[in-house]
Amino acid sequence: MAIGDLTAVDGTDLYYVDVGAYDVCGYGSVYVLDADRPAVVDPGLGTNVDLVLDALDAVGIDALDAILTTHIHLDHAGGAGYLAAEFPDATVYTHELGVRHLVDPDRLVAGTKAAVGSQWQYYVDPKPIPEERIESLAGGDEIDLGDRTVDVIHAPGHAPHQVVFHDRTDDVLFSGDAGGIRPGKSGDLFPTSPPVNFDLEGCIADAETIADRNPERICFGHFGDAAFTPELMDEYERILTDWVAQVREKRAELGDDEAVIEHFAETADLVEPWGERKTRAENRLNVKGVLGYLDSQE
Repeated sequence: MAIGDLTAVDGTDLYYVDVGAYDVCGYGSVYVLDADRPAVVDPGLGTNVDLVLDALDAVGIDALDAILTTHIHLDHAGGAGYLAAEFPDATVYTHELGVRHLVDPDRLVAGTKAAVGSQWQYYVDPKPIPEERIESLAGGDEIDLGDRTVDVIHAPGHAPHQVVFHDRTDDVLFSGDAGGIRPGKSGDLFPTSPPVNFDLEGCIADAETIADRNPERICFGHFGDAAFTPELMDEYERILTDWVAQVREKRAELGDDEAVIEHFAETADLVEPWGERKTRAENRLNVKGVLGYLDSQE
């Protein structure tokens, strides 16, 4: 896959475009649902709206009705305001805890800059979205897209404002970051535990919720879709639990959080297609989140 490529999800009315977040092929998967009320799920950083518009044009969608965000982290929702500006009749859907941050993103931007450090160079300031154009969501809600209904499932382990979406018509589940990251469809899952709201027990509960749904396919927030089995979420639970244990042990050994962060950044096994730069940056971010979680447990 190359940045800008559009991929059809077999047996569905769904596509995703690689918007090349962080200049990494596959990292940003923006989903286009060709429903009666056409929708985009997680429009990405906002640096790549032209690629999303090209994808909509390629699918034959000239009027977008719905912009769905699994959560408001800017690598998922940063493009929502830009896409909403292109389609003034579209409604933006996000969890009720995220609405104020899409209306006034200043605190979200400040928090993101603090968390991602030098990676901010790959971001763009998000466009504020008028509150009247946002529909707030809670777990148990449904989104009517005409020829299908999308279930809204609260999944707050990764972030309190995260939901996952289950399109029962095509039996696909959009997991945001609740199901981990699977770089390059390698078959290996990697944890995502960013600051400031990562919660291990919550993430495990979210993985179990996804397993109970047992969709035919899971649409990860990064690197596209995959066939689903509940065992995939069992694997993710083990990976998360082991990851937190590793950070806890290294903190006890080194006694200095900055040293812990740099240890995992410097010793990380190279992950393709991330490359060395993104592998180290991802580990720094994830360690920070686990350290914050460990503090909250004390």
